[in-house]
Amino acid sequence: MAGIYIHIPFCRQACHYCDFHFSTNLGRIDQMVATIGREIELRKNFLQNRAVETVYFGGGTPSLLSEKHLDFLFQKLQESFTLALSEVTLEANPDDLSEENLKIWKSLGIDRLSLGIQSFQEEVLRFYNRAHSAKEALKAISLGRKAGFEKFSIDLIYGFPHSDHSIWKKDLDEALRQDPGHISAYSLTVEPNTALGKWTEKGRFQPADEDFVAEQFEWLQEQSNKAGYVQYEISNFGKPGQFALHNTSYWRGVPYLGLGPSAHSFDGKDRGANPSSNSGYINSLELNKAPFVTEVLTLDDQVNDRILTGLRTIWGLSPASLQEDFGLALLDTKSAIVQKLETQGWLIWDGKTLSLTKRGMLLADSIAAELFI
Repeated sequence: MAGIYIHIPFCRQACHYCDFHFSTNLGRIDQMVATIGREIELRKNFLQNRAVETVYFGGGTPSLLSEKHLDFLFQKLQESFTLALSEVTLEANPDDLSEENLKIWKSLGIDRLSLGIQSFQEEVLRFYNRAHSAKEALKAISLGRKAGFEKFSIDLIYGFPHSDHSIWKKDLDEALRQDPGHISAYSLTVEPNTALGKWTEKGRFQPADEDFVAEQFEWLQEQSNKAGYVQYEISNFGKPGQFALHNTSYWRGVPYLGLGPSAHSFDGKDRGANPSSNSGYINSLELNKAPFVTEVLTLDDQVNDRILTGLRTIWGLSPASLQEDFGLALLDTKSAIVQKLETQGWLIWDGKTLSLTKRGMLLADSIAAELFI
């Protein structure tokens, strides 16, 4: 099986923290959708006849697309791939949800909504430069349920600097009260080419310290667990049956095709990406050339990718699979490090898999790096 990701690189306005590829020039949406359709045609063999189980519309703001745009893209996918869909996700901003849009999305086969809420606090939403209000966030969840959507995910950001944890506790309390079934929560990070990055550089913004952020992460783990949510990946919490199938495929090494500017792809062995330029992407495809640039992974790269992604999930890392797929006896080569991490309370070895403890998830990348070959 395989997945397809479609990047829609447009937003009404720029959020102050976001460094994803997007443009606020909405006048090029028609041209971009047509170009993505052309890329679908040119890359129909990338997945090597694997059936497509999941489709994910990300961005940017995919909820800006019209019924005509979405219908066109679905037709192109049907013409070029074998679709055996178990999940079709659309990322949506709360202010784009309406009874009419929800009806359209559902009729096209979209069965999962990922709502970019980020916070339920008005002052935080204004600081982030989000286009929606807290009231619209709550209304969006209500509208989605009324329209018959059973799969919801909401995005939240923790780590907003404050004198105490009251803002995050209010946000998480409200999220769990709404009980969407799935929550993706990310720490507020300062990226260089964002408004937040420039403010930080000029001394106008001071990010929260690591201990403050870690305490909020631990509160998230504790409260979500009490509410029946499983932390199946470091940033993702779902009730049983609500785990994101598409995103899970990334962490479990399932091949996927990324379409649109800045989209990444993985064929099971090598990965690569399209240019993060709308003009560059369009210009290349106008010449009937797929702009995808392949990154050939060395054996070490493949092993380290498996270690990094495996440790991020509840399923953990299987040393037996590393032995079978790459001929690597990880427990032999890294035995001292594994024992040290176990003693420190960061890692668990249950005889079959290596997995992070709740505390270990705070240091996932550095722990994985210790196990890299």
